[in-house]
Amino acid sequence: DVARELYAEAKQHGISFVDGPVSGGEQGAINGQLTVMCGGDQDAYSKAETFINAFAKSCKRMGNTGSGQLTKMCNQIAIAGLVQGLAESIHFAQQAGLDPHNVIEVISKGAAQSWQMENRHKTMIANEYEHGFAVDWMRKDLGICLEEARRVAAKLPVTALVDQFYGDVQDMDGGRWDTSSLLTRLQKK
Repeated sequence: DVARELYAEAKQHGISFVDGPVSGGEQGAINGQLTVMCGGDQDAYSKAETFINAFAKSCKRMGNTGSGQLTKMCNQIAIAGLVQGLAESIHFAQQAGLDPHNVIEVISKGAAQSWQMENRHKTMIANEYEHGFAVDWMRKDLGICLEEARRVAAKLPVTALVDQFYGDVQDMDGGRWDTSSLLTRLQKK
């Protein structure tokens, strides 16, 4: 809604507007490896694309204004489920007496592979959660996703559950930990 409001206001003043949320985190920004999901008029996007490509590895127009924001919601929904699955996998390996590093080395070569697995498993196993997008921010984003889901009549049961799990992490004073800290709530005794 905010993106659409900004678009309407910009248009009244003869200004082009593109909503362009990003994915890739702090390291993606530092290394120029962000993914940008854009919404807006084709002409406005075409003008902005050159500039966006200066700091992004991928940039795509997803549709009219607001479509970039909706695509970012899809990104956050997917990440929430992936991180919870990775946390459970590591926790299960540890409880079953397996070396979680060896488990991830093997399963990351198959169908379970993901960016989260490749980039967060070592810090998760070491209980280091100062490496990325904060739980507080993810809760904000998931709240927006769940609100939009109600508006468009989409069912997001796993997202709602993982949002509650992030609430548990916040209750553990982990609001500034990165999103991979879901493992901590499984290890809590």
